[in-house]
Amino acid sequence: MALILPRSYHKISSIERNRISWIEPSLAERQDIRPLRIGILNIMPLGKQYEFNLLHPLGLSPLQIEPIWIRLTTHSYKTWDHAHLNNLYISWSEAMNPPLDGLIITGAPVEHMPFEDVNYWPEFVQLVNDARSRCASTLGLCWAGFALAYMAGVDKQSFKEKLFGIYPMRSLVPGHPLMGTQDDKFLCPQSRYASIDDVAMEDSQRQGRLRLLAYGDKVGYTIFETTDQRQLMHLGHPEYSAGRILSEMERDKAKGNVPPPENFNPNNPQTLWRSHRNLLFQQWLWFCYQRVSLNH
Repeated sequence: MALILPRSYHKISSIERNRISWIEPSLAERQDIRPLRIGILNIMPLGKQYEFNLLHPLGLSPLQIEPIWIRLTTHSYKTWDHAHLNNLYISWSEAMNPPLDGLIITGAPVEHMPFEDVNYWPEFVQLVNDARSRCASTLGLCWAGFALAYMAGVDKQSFKEKLFGIYPMRSLVPGHPLMGTQDDKFLCPQSRYASIDDVAMEDSQRQGRLRLLAYGDKVGYTIFETTDQRQLMHLGHPEYSAGRILSEMERDKAKGNVPPPENFNPNNPQTLWRSHRNLLFQQWLWFCYQRVSLNH
């Protein structure tokens, strides 16, 4: 199918260059298809530049996808293009009229802070709780994954040094509706200053709060879900491209004392996690579609 995007969207050339189908809203309205309305709460720095990282895997779906870009009222968006923010992004209440079918929440550069010290935390909690009762599924990436785990009773631990690079993981639940299509072992980028203790994660599974889906020897339990399957957490960055890793490496180099990405050759950058990324997003979208279809 296609992404539903206005012709004025700033990444149309990238979308076409990557052979991703798209149509304008006016054409979508004339078609006898109800697209999946997928909310994207984007709280990444320089968020305008980041958007395509999510549109790329979403646009590969056989389903018709309408991305709904969401902003927080209590977040300052200091590094953003505010004209773009005001033109494209809407509030949660606007996004939920009609209700979203699924919600993606991005990472944010605040994993070194206690959650309650993040200025938009109260609004974030209210939004997540509303989404859990009204959306088919919420996918939390990196910091958002940590935040959802914290709301489920498992806190993060901060690193002194950044975990940055491409790391192997293994799938833990054969035949799982979201992870069952993944290879038994796969690669995924990580870019974070925090982790969650393995014992705490295993305790949460025994207590019926979380279900653990993927593990890496260096990265720990990185993919997991709530047992009602309303929330999927991924502490990595499957949506990243090799170019995104390179730009983050250059940014870190300018700061100094940040190690280069592990298992990644900047002189021959390769995206070795593409199949993991595509399968994860496609299965998650299909999961949302099935849940929404059952409710109609």
